[in-house]
Amino acid sequence: MTSTGSGRLEVTLPSDLEIRMTRVFDAPRALVFEVFTRPEHVARWWGWRTSEPVVFEADVRPGGAWRYVARDAYEGEMVEVGFHGEYLEVEAPARVVYTEIFEGLEGNEFPGDPGLNTVTFEEHDGRTTVVSTSRYPSKEVRDLVIESGMETGAAESYDRLEELAIALAAAR
Repeated sequence: MTSTGSGRLEVTLPSDLEIRMTRVFDAPRALVFEVFTRPEHVARWWGWRTSEPVVFEADVRPGGAWRYVARDAYEGEMVEVGFHGEYLEVEAPARVVYTEIFEGLEGNEFPGDPGLNTVTFEEHDGRTTVVSTSRYPSKEVRDLVIESGMETGAAESYDRLEELAIALAAAR
Protein backbone atom coordinates (compact mmCIF):
# COMPACT_ATOMS: atom_id res chain seq x y z
CA MET A 1 0.00 0.00 0.00
CA THR A 2 1.29 3.47 -0.87
CA SER A 3 0.58 6.51 1.26
CA THR A 4 0.25 10.01 -0.15
CA GLY A 5 2.84 11.50 2.20
CA SER A 6 6.63 11.35 1.90
CA GLY A 7 6.80 7.90 3.42
CA ARG A 8 5.21 4.60 2.60
CA LEU A 9 3.57 2.62 5.36
CA GLU A 10 5.01 -0.86 5.52
CA VAL A 11 2.98 -3.45 7.41
CA THR A 12 4.57 -6.77 8.31
CA LEU A 13 3.66 -9.74 10.51
CA PRO A 14 6.84 -10.62 12.45
CA SER A 15 5.08 -13.39 14.43
CA ASP A 16 1.66 -15.00 14.86
CA LEU A 17 0.89 -12.43 17.56
CA GLU A 18 2.31 -9.22 16.06
CA ILE A 19 1.70 -6.51 13.51
CA ARG A 20 4.56 -4.12 12.75
CA MET A 21 4.05 -0.79 10.97
CA THR A 22 7.03 1.24 9.77
CA ARG A 23 6.84 4.72 8.27
CA VAL A 24 9.34 7.52 7.60
CA PHE A 25 8.12 11.05 8.33
CA ASP A 26 9.62 14.20 6.84
CA ALA A 27 9.93 15.88 10.25
CA PRO A 28 12.32 15.82 13.22
CA ARG A 29 11.90 13.18 15.93
CA ALA A 30 10.94 15.51 18.80
CA LEU A 31 8.14 17.02 16.71
CA VAL A 32 6.86 13.63 15.49
CA PHE A 33 6.86 12.37 19.09
CA GLU A 34 4.95 15.47 20.22
CA VAL A 35 2.34 15.10 17.47
CA PHE A 36 2.04 11.37 18.22
CA THR A 37 1.49 11.79 21.98
CA ARG A 38 -0.22 15.13 22.72
CA PRO A 39 -4.00 14.67 22.60
CA GLU A 40 -4.68 18.10 21.09
CA HIS A 41 -2.52 17.05 18.14
CA VAL A 42 -3.77 13.44 17.98
CA ALA A 43 -7.33 14.76 17.61
CA ARG A 44 -6.22 16.39 14.34
CA TRP A 45 -4.70 13.28 12.69
CA TRP A 46 -6.13 10.14 14.26
CA GLY A 47 -8.71 8.32 12.13
CA TRP A 48 -10.07 8.93 8.66
CA ARG A 49 -10.09 12.39 7.06
CA THR A 50 -13.89 12.27 7.45
CA SER A 51 -13.68 11.49 11.19
CA GLU A 52 -14.83 14.02 13.76
CA PRO A 53 -12.95 14.06 17.08
CA VAL A 54 -15.16 13.38 20.12
CA VAL A 55 -12.85 12.57 23.05
CA PHE A 56 -9.06 12.87 22.95
CA GLU A 57 -7.54 12.58 26.41
CA ALA A 58 -4.12 11.32 27.45
CA ASP A 59 -1.95 11.46 30.54
CA VAL A 60 1.33 10.60 28.83
CA ARG A 61 3.39 9.12 31.67
CA PRO A 62 3.93 5.60 33.01
CA GLY A 63 0.63 4.60 34.65
CA GLY A 64 -1.29 7.34 32.82
CA ALA A 65 -4.45 6.56 30.90
CA TRP A 66 -5.47 7.55 27.39
CA ARG A 67 -8.76 7.45 25.44
CA TYR A 68 -9.53 8.49 21.87
CA VAL A 69 -13.02 8.47 20.37
CA ALA A 70 -13.95 9.63 16.88
CA ARG A 71 -17.26 9.80 15.04
CA ASP A 72 -17.67 8.69 11.44
CA ALA A 73 -20.12 7.07 9.06
CA TYR A 74 -20.36 3.29 9.25
CA GLU A 75 -22.86 1.38 7.13
CA GLY A 76 -24.91 4.55 6.60
CA GLU A 77 -25.03 5.65 10.25
CA MET A 78 -22.87 7.98 12.30
CA VAL A 79 -21.11 5.94 14.98
CA GLU A 80 -18.49 6.58 17.61
CA VAL A 81 -15.44 4.33 17.66
CA GLY A 82 -13.11 4.43 20.63
CA PHE A 83 -9.86 3.03 21.94
CA HIS A 84 -8.29 3.36 25.37
CA GLY A 85 -5.39 2.04 27.39
CA GLU A 86 -2.56 2.76 29.77
CA TYR A 87 0.97 4.05 29.23
CA LEU A 88 3.57 1.62 30.56
CA GLU A 89 6.77 3.38 29.38
CA VAL A 90 7.39 6.89 28.09
CA GLU A 91 10.92 7.85 27.02
CA ALA A 92 10.45 11.12 25.12
CA PRO A 93 11.23 11.50 22.27
CA ALA A 94 12.50 7.95 21.61
CA ARG A 95 9.91 5.41 22.73
CA VAL A 96 6.45 4.85 24.13
CA VAL A 97 4.81 1.59 25.24
CA TYR A 98 1.09 1.38 25.96
CA THR A 99 -1.86 -0.98 26.08
CA GLU A 100 -4.70 -0.58 23.59
CA ILE A 101 -8.27 -1.77 23.95
CA PHE A 102 -10.74 -1.40 21.09
CA GLU A 103 -14.09 -0.29 22.49
CA GLY A 104 -15.67 -1.53 19.30
CA LEU A 105 -18.90 -1.21 17.51
CA GLU A 106 -21.66 -3.37 18.92
CA GLY A 107 -20.82 -6.99 18.15
CA ASN A 108 -17.32 -6.15 16.85
CA GLU A 109 -15.26 -6.17 20.05
CA PHE A 110 -11.94 -8.01 19.93
CA PRO A 111 -11.77 -10.85 22.48
CA GLY A 112 -9.06 -11.26 25.08
CA ASP A 113 -6.55 -9.06 26.79
CA PRO A 114 -5.52 -5.68 25.41
CA GLY A 115 -2.94 -5.28 22.70
CA LEU A 116 0.50 -4.02 23.68
CA ASN A 117 2.01 -1.33 21.43
CA THR A 118 5.70 -0.47 21.40
CA VAL A 119 6.52 2.59 19.29
CA THR A 120 10.04 3.83 18.58
CA PHE A 121 11.13 7.11 16.98
CA GLU A 122 14.55 7.32 15.31
CA GLU A 123 15.85 10.39 13.48
CA HIS A 124 18.25 10.48 10.53
CA ASP A 125 19.00 13.71 8.65
CA GLY A 126 15.88 15.48 9.93
CA ARG A 127 13.52 12.62 9.02
CA THR A 128 11.99 10.27 11.58
CA THR A 129 11.37 6.55 11.25
CA VAL A 130 8.50 5.37 13.41
CA VAL A 131 8.23 1.65 14.09
CA SER A 132 5.05 0.54 15.86
CA THR A 133 4.83 -3.09 16.94
CA SER A 134 1.48 -4.30 18.26
CA ARG A 135 1.35 -7.61 20.13
CA TYR A 136 -1.99 -9.34 20.66
CA PRO A 137 -3.07 -12.13 23.03
CA SER A 138 -3.71 -14.59 20.19
CA LYS A 139 -3.35 -15.09 16.46
CA GLU A 140 -7.15 -14.86 16.24
CA VAL A 141 -7.15 -11.33 17.66
CA ARG A 142 -4.20 -10.28 15.49
CA ASP A 143 -6.01 -11.56 12.40
CA LEU A 144 -9.23 -9.75 13.40
CA VAL A 145 -7.26 -6.51 13.62
CA ILE A 146 -5.74 -7.08 10.18
CA GLU A 147 -9.14 -7.91 8.67
CA SER A 148 -10.67 -4.76 10.20
CA GLY A 149 -9.01 -2.57 7.56
CA MET A 150 -6.46 -1.19 10.00
CA GLU A 151 -3.76 -0.92 7.32
CA THR A 152 -5.75 1.54 5.22
CA GLY A 153 -6.80 3.54 8.28
CA ALA A 154 -3.28 3.65 9.69
CA ALA A 155 -1.84 4.78 6.35
CA GLU A 156 -4.32 7.65 6.13
CA SER A 157 -3.78 8.61 9.77
CA TYR A 158 -0.01 8.61 9.33
CA ASP A 159 -0.34 10.79 6.22
CA ARG A 160 -2.34 13.25 8.34
CA LEU A 161 0.21 13.06 11.17
CA GLU A 162 2.98 14.03 8.76
CA GLU A 163 0.93 16.90 7.30
CA LEU A 164 0.32 18.26 10.81
CA ALA A 165 3.98 17.91 11.83
CA ILE A 166 5.11 19.79 8.72
CA ALA A 167 2.52 22.54 9.32
CA LEU A 168 3.56 22.91 12.99
CA ALA A 169 7.26 23.06 12.01
CA ALA A 170 6.51 25.82 9.48
CA ALA A 171 4.55 27.81 12.08
CA ARG A 172 7.37 27.72 14.68
